[in-house]
Amino acid sequence: MTRQPKGAKPNVTVSSGKLSVVPGSNKANGVRDKLTYRVEIEQGVSVNPAAVAEAIHKTLTDPRGWQAVHPVSFERTDSDDVDLRIIVATPTLTDKLCLPLDTGGEVSCRVEDRVVLNAKRWMYAVPAYGGDVALYRSYLVNHEVGHALGHGHSTCAKAKTPAPVMMQQTKGLGGCRPNAWPTIKAT
Repeated sequence: MTRQPKGAKPNVTVSSGKLSVVPGSNKANGVRDKLTYRVEIEQGVSVNPAAVAEAIHKTLTDPRGWQAVHPVSFERTDSDDVDLRIIVATPTLTDKLCLPLDTGGEVSCRVEDRVVLNAKRWMYAVPAYGGDVALYRSYLVNHEVGHALGHGHSTCAKAKTPAPVMMQQTKGLGGCRPNAWPTIKAT
């Protein structure tokens, strides 16, 4: 194993263009309509695949998440027959997988059965989240899966309140506060 120099940033930019399915599964924790998904990660991206899959499932099954507002329960599998493919990819591959959308190497997307999470954002979040990468990751998952559930973009309705999860928070907060959860509303 080659060691990176001290202080080196993990790879999120050198694209192999090849995806690997994260092995394993997590059962749905509800009795509602089951939505199956698998997690795929671009080969060469410096993440722990099992930890990524765990973070995604934890977000999707959190009581503040979509299961609280939609008649759906999420189940992870590593089979080919799934409703959604949740993919963590370099900006280069994200741009390709998101076509015809223009992600400019900066944002994530949902196209057809693909929820594509930009590895750059997964690793480093955005400044508006003040270094809370875990919270931003939950936002990223909930926002893009929200599109798969039929939700469009929204805007900040009232300054200093939680941003709607369907707001494009990666591009700015418009005076709102960071928020990763569809059940948390402006007050």
